Amino acid sequence: MTRPVRILVVEDNPADAYLIKDLLSETNSRFDIAVARDGEEALDRLLRRRAGEVSSRPDLVLLDLNLPKISGHDVIGEVRKSRELLGLPLIVLTSSGASRDIATSYALGASCYITKPGDLVAFQATLKAISDFWCGVVTWPDEP
Repeated sequence: MTRPVRILVVEDNPADAYLIKDLLSETNSRFDIAVARDGEEALDRLLRRRAGEVSSRPDLVLLDLNLPKISGHDVIGEVRKSRELLGLPLIVLTSSGASRDIATSYALGASCYITKPGDLVAFQATLKAISDFWCGVVTWPDEP
């Protein structure tokens, strides 16, 4: 992909959202990163539910599960109902390591599940691994 990779970070904790955005930007300057603060805002952006919405859809989503208004699991379920978004990579990036959350996320169609590391160095390494994989390993489809 020659253009920047568009990432939507869905995170209600402003400190975590800032940290994710900052660390991803450090790993790759080819990222165009937007933040949604809750599940409703994420679905509004992804499904273009706001009047006149013409913004580009993201290439991948980093999704927290514990969100206000609409949960991360519900976001996954709604996105997977959309034909236009069926192939959109949904990366669950959350503090929950609960087996039920993991199983439910995959059952609903999450692309992968990552538990946020507890320390900054490990978190930075995790985001670098995400960057390396999505920008160095994955083959993206051509733009329509």
